[in-house]
Parts: sequence; structure tokens; C-alpha cells
Amino acid sequence: MQLYPWLFRICCLAGGIGLLSCSPKTVRSVPTNTEKETVVVAGMERTILHYINQYRRSLGKPYLQLATVASDEAYRHSRDMANRKTGFGHEGFDNRMEAIKKNVGWISASAENVAYGKLTAREVVQGWLNSPGHRRNIEGDYLYTGIGVYRDAKGILFFTQIFYRK
Repeated sequence: MQLYPWLFRICCLAGGIGLLSCSPKTVRSVPTNTEKETVVVAGMERTILHYINQYRRSLGKPYLQLATVASDEAYRHSRDMANRKTGFGHEGFDNRMEAIKKNVGWISASAENVAYGKLTAREVVQGWLNSPGHRRNIEGDYLYTGIGVYRDAKGILFFTQIFYRK
């Protein structure tokens, strides 16, 4: 399916190497207004991880492990972008990584991909793979990830994926 530019916006950041390019160990339940929405969004996070790991496996790379603390930070960032508490992008990335470090200890490298639109899990992953900066993060030497998805009042989904290694 073709991704129309006004429906899909992507941006990525790789921490630790100073790259900025624009154009869940366990699965957690996502606090939303309804139980149905929780199931849909949590299912989408797991599906995104499935597609990311399927792609990484095709390259001979290890699967990313879903880390709850990173997923919580990714979810909060997606929610804040959707609620216009922060702009679309990577504002607060260093703060998200500090919060993760407090729980997991030393982190040697980190990165983040974000996107928004009325997208399926497959479409958001395909959009990231079609973008050199995002693909570089997905293919990176990371072991852990966190994924957060939030739907705004207009039905637009906001996606954040955080990558890190110790």
C-alpha cells in the first residue's frame, strides 16, 4: 500500500553518535480510555516488534528484547506528541534515556524512531525501513527496545520506538 506523505511523517534520532535525521522485556498494557483501545494498541506494539524482529532476523541480527521501562517511556512520548504537549520529533529524548538508565543502569548507545498517521503496524515499519536513518536504527547493534503507540482524539496514531544497548 502506498504511504501518502500527509498521512505519514517520520523522524529518527540515533543517540550517542550525534545523528539526527528527519524527512515492550515484557509487554505492558497501555492505559487508555477503554479496555478495547488498550487491547488494540498493545496488540499493535507487539505486531511492530514482530515485524522489526522479522526484518532483523533476515539480516542475521539478534531479536530485540522488549523492555517495559523503555516501552513506558515510548508510550509517554507518543501520548505527549498526540496531546500536543510536545512537538512531533525527539524533544526530551535525553530525559527519556535518563529515566531508562535509572532502571537498567549504564547504556552505551541509544536511538529513537517516531512516526504518526493512520497506519497499520506493517505500514509504520515499512515506512521506517524505507527511510535510511530509521533503517539504520532498526539495523543497529541494539539489544533492547521499547515501543509505544497512542491514538489521538481524531484517530491518528503516534508511534515511538526506543532502541538501546548496555
